[in-house]
Amino acid sequence: MREWRGTSGAAYTFSSNTRIVVHSDDASDLLDTAAVFAADLKSLTGFPIAIVAGGASDVREGDIFLALGATDAALGVEGYTLAVGPSLAVQARASDGVFYGTRTLLQWLSKKYTLDAGTARDWPRYPERGLMVDAGRKYFTVGWLRGHIRELAYLKMNYFHLHLSDNKGFRLESLAHPEIVSTDHYSKAEIAELIALAKAYHVAIVPEIDMPGHMDPILAAHPELKLRSSNGTVQNGFIDLSMERSYVLLQDLIEEHLPSFPSGYWHIGADEYVSKYSDYPQLLAYARTKYGPNATARDVYYGFIHWANGIVRAAGKTTRMWNDGIVSHGAPDSLKVDANIVVDYWTNSGLKPQQLIDTGHDVNNSSWTPTYYVLDGAKPDLTYGYEQWTPSVFERENTVSPTEPHNLGSKVHVWCDNPNAETQEHIRDGIRPALRVLAQQTWGSTKPAASYTDFQTVMVSVGQAPGGNDVKADDLAFGRPVTVSSTETPNFPGSGAVDGTHATRWSSAARDAQWLQIDLGSRKSVGKVILNWEAAYATSYELQISDDASRWTTIYRTTSGRGLTETLGGLDAHARYLRLNLKKRGTQYGYSLYEVEVYGRI
Repeated sequence: MREWRGTSGAAYTFSSNTRIVVHSDDASDLLDTAAVFAADLKSLTGFPIAIVAGGASDVREGDIFLALGATDAALGVEGYTLAVGPSLAVQARASDGVFYGTRTLLQWLSKKYTLDAGTARDWPRYPERGLMVDAGRKYFTVGWLRGHIRELAYLKMNYFHLHLSDNKGFRLESLAHPEIVSTDHYSKAEIAELIALAKAYHVAIVPEIDMPGHMDPILAAHPELKLRSSNGTVQNGFIDLSMERSYVLLQDLIEEHLPSFPSGYWHIGADEYVSKYSDYPQLLAYARTKYGPNATARDVYYGFIHWANGIVRAAGKTTRMWNDGIVSHGAPDSLKVDANIVVDYWTNSGLKPQQLIDTGHDVNNSSWTPTYYVLDGAKPDLTYGYEQWTPSVFERENTVSPTEPHNLGSKVHVWCDNPNAETQEHIRDGIRPALRVLAQQTWGSTKPAASYTDFQTVMVSVGQAPGGNDVKADDLAFGRPVTVSSTETPNFPGSGAVDGTHATRWSSAARDAQWLQIDLGSRKSVGKVILNWEAAYATSYELQISDDASRWTTIYRTTSGRGLTETLGGLDAHARYLRLNLKKRGTQYGYSLYEVEVYGRI
């Protein structure tokens, strides 16, 4: 927190008799926040907490009072005050502030139920504090996303950027273009569920459909729109912006999904489109036909940004884009990279952060260092991130003023260049400290420890969001009964493959013919199975289903298993029992699985 002043008054004690008292005048604004707080308190403590409306005079010892009406302008929209005595009081100028006050209380109560008397004032330095997840290249389950909405909120972070399309997948259900949708995707109903949860936790979900590059799965269904060089070479992932039909497809995708995301932003991507425009004479011809005889081939790219921004602005939203393509702002008005576009600055290419700000853009510090978490690649330098870096330091030498109002903040970026290199659990564990470092740096209060080494103790003390670590919520196999053909030793039982952690595993005897069977409890839809292998994997195996554990039907088989993480998607089966029938080993040892995950129709 920014400010805390201890007093000599009576301490506060939380108990099963605690109530949440919402100021009667603020009930319409705060009841949802109170309901989320009560649910989180129950998850944390096991106590069902009543919510009542009333005034300050109705507050009893042990109660928690929530109210608006704070007049302290320094608190802004997200700041709050706390008063700790026989009861607790959270007050703010807006519901966001009250919500973040409840997050502080959850952190405190996770450690002890008795709190020393005192008063606090707290508010953030940057308005955007968040996480970006590349779901385009790696599908993340809805449960994983739900858990991270809660986790972000617990850390007083408010921005969740979903990168929903890339060269390995298009993850949104599309009624207009079902031909482009990946097997593993999010239905409109699932997106609505995530939006509702995010709203309750004061987190904005910002979607990105990346265009006009990184469009491989979209263009696989529309090969006629692929960009081709002067020698006829097809540029996979690039749509040809000299074709009017390209704009029809792009507009379909933007306009279909804009209404599904109520946050004020829409991210068009616009990164890494073309590196050498001279290879595409059709772009130059189109530019000169459309923008005049002095236009360049790159002007087609700028024209696309201006065009897409018009669609987004017409829907009442603000466009966001990556920075690397903005090497100038274009000449005629029709080609300007409009100043009302927010730029996520990730790499030193083209205009620098201060130049973008000087021309009217808001920017987000999305710099590679220290915010990038790349599967099978770079990881955040957390010591540098905590001890030296601030959100005013962009890539390397590029800085802006620490008080620059057009610098919105920063976020952790999970990029899945090699999607099978890490499981959801690995990523969850890997980004946990990075999120806490970024939360501290973007909130901007005095650091609670001088070094990152000492800050790790603080991170442990703060803990995790109640109910937030539900990565396994969608996994039908999690915690279910398992029987196996054999075990290497009692230390590696079959249950180790369904306990939700890679700290344990099942290992079989060192013979080829082995099996692992899971009882799902009742007949379930089986759409996808993920095998998380230890080093000892199977090269040949079958996946079988049954309703009686006697008669088995094979729904998948392979003789080219490769180990690591194998995702078996598009299964479309229904059964109570699932059996992994292992036929041939890939090593001299027995078979060894960290986790077997089972999911319904995605």
